[in-house]
Amino acid sequence: MRPTRRQFLGNTVGSGLALGFLSKLAPVSGAEAKLEPGLVKLDDSIEPTVRLLEQTPRERVLEEVAVRIRSGLTYREVLTALMLAGVRNVQPRPQVGFKFHAVLVINSAHLASMSSPAGDRWLPIFWAIDRFKSSQLETEKTSGWRMSAVDEGRVPPADKAKQAFTDAMDNWDEAAADAAAAALARTASRDECFELFARYGARDFRDIGHKAIYTANSFRTLDAIGWHHAEPVLRSLAYAQLKYDGPVPSKSDAAPDRPGRRNAERVKAIQPEWRNGKPDAGASRSLLETFRTGSEEEAPAAVVDALNHGAVADSVWDAILAAAGELLMRKTNILTLHAVTSANALHYAFKTTADPESRLMLLLQNAAFLPLFRQGVGEKNLSSQRLDAIEPAPRASDSNDPLADIFAEAGHDRLSATGKTLAYLQDSHDAPSLMHAARRLVFLKGNDAHDYKFSSAVLEDYFDLSPQWRDRYLAAAMFYLPGSGAPDNALVQRIRAAFSA
Repeated sequence: MRPTRRQFLGNTVGSGLALGFLSKLAPVSGAEAKLEPGLVKLDDSIEPTVRLLEQTPRERVLEEVAVRIRSGLTYREVLTALMLAGVRNVQPRPQVGFKFHAVLVINSAHLASMSSPAGDRWLPIFWAIDRFKSSQLETEKTSGWRMSAVDEGRVPPADKAKQAFTDAMDNWDEAAADAAAAALARTASRDECFELFARYGARDFRDIGHKAIYTANSFRTLDAIGWHHAEPVLRSLAYAQLKYDGPVPSKSDAAPDRPGRRNAERVKAIQPEWRNGKPDAGASRSLLETFRTGSEEEAPAAVVDALNHGAVADSVWDAILAAAGELLMRKTNILTLHAVTSANALHYAFKTTADPESRLMLLLQNAAFLPLFRQGVGEKNLSSQRLDAIEPAPRASDSNDPLADIFAEAGHDRLSATGKTLAYLQDSHDAPSLMHAARRLVFLKGNDAHDYKFSSAVLEDYFDLSPQWRDRYLAAAMFYLPGSGAPDNALVQRIRAAFSA
């Protein structure tokens, strides 16, 4: 039996939790705030809260943080401590992913919090705190890594910081890049730093887009917590961007580096008038077809041709985002999910950076990455689903609420849920209500960092797509968004138990 509107809203809205625990704990002690020798030092104002997250056992940390919140700890302070604890305790190696999702997911959790009612606002952040504790324990077991203090003797002066960073990154020199990143954080502006890091975050296809994702998410989190916390974050980011396997990339010709090297040459063929392009729906459709079948060579070449024929960059992004969403429909797995989340990150970088050449490189790199994601899945494993061929589907006759019907259907028939989502959006033009319901289900049902990363990316990109694409793009997301019939995640159950104790 399908849920009624009252049942659906009761199961979601009624699960919002107001924070409050019966026990009270002492303030952070001097011993808790004492810094270990050789460990990177953080801002004095936030160090005690970071130590609270680091030192409190996983089974008690949420309760203790909640007590601090009742005593005046603010949302921004919790978010700041979570980010800094993550970069200090979780190594972005050997992959910029896996356990490092504890850091990658923080901005996504923050975006979810900011888009939620006050009663739900802490749920994503509490989930991210628990994720941090899990990754911290994993790092302790596997490597014991923690971020050390920077080698001050290698930190270049302000007037040499940018060149030192560029040289280090071009040569894949970790020690030099670490010192230069520290210098940039101390002496350069946020925008100057983003210009540098955005380009290097997109230069290669290692780690299925996580370098670009970390670049966007780290700067976005710094925007929320304050640039004065940038130094450990930028050092962590530089370390992540320099991850590679095999020979040093600057002295070899590895496959993940080839699209970037070729696109650096393609950029020179794009006419300066590209910034004055016009919306071109035909170019978007043509590019989408290229992304379905073309290679990592053909796709960016088609983008160059579209720009030189007058298409605005937004029309190219329509095709890129649509192609990523369609790929998820054709095969829903970890690779295709990252086609969506990396496109979101690269699109954010494109919108944020001011340098024309950097913007074009980000565009061409994303165009090259889409075929690489598709090839990684394997052509024979892809269905024939097409985003532009989704048909609106009528609601079930026994349902009085289309949203309840959609999310109930998502649990057992994704394609049907997609058709019903498109019909709902076309009939009601009420995407915010659907997004609100989707976020609530992520809070309650999500068990993985990708639930937050994916939902935040899709719900954000919806508003950047042209009207002819956005409803179909959001409908395609039903291939991954959680259904209402899934069980609540264990963390929500734990919080409920804490409140009822």
